[in-house]
Amino acid sequence: MRNAPRWVGRALSGIAVAFMLVDGGMKVAHAGPSVEAMAALGYPAGTLDVIGWLALCATVLYAVPPTARIGAVMLTGFLGGAVAANLRVGAPLMTHVLFPVYLGSMSWIGLVLRGHVDARPLGRLIPTPRDIPAAGYPEAR
Repeated sequence: MRNAPRWVGRALSGIAVAFMLVDGGMKVAHAGPSVEAMAALGYPAGTLDVIGWLALCATVLYAVPPTARIGAVMLTGFLGGAVAANLRVGAPLMTHVLFPVYLGSMSWIGLVLRGHVDARPLGRLIPTPRDIPAAGYPEAR
């Protein structure tokens, strides 16, 4: 049972990797749906190769354990661009605009559960009520 979180992390990471490999591969292969989707977002067909190769490189970096952190950062930037592109054209919020957010969250949760990122420092970034002194009052000791 101690390995359950690690296996859940591997599954989440595997789903994200599979999606990104298919997405990047379709762009590099100039598959019809990718060409149409990129045209709908306002990108010229010449950008498919660059975007596809960037997606594939970031995904490979994410999938390889020693480079998983930098790959996750690169995927986050890539997916942020996808959110911006979909927002710009007025795509549906829950499906098109937020899907990259879902995928990025899945990637980072998978990375944490796989044990490649220590999540404890993240807890210090989010203040709790006891960390915030009341306005105008000295801190209670």
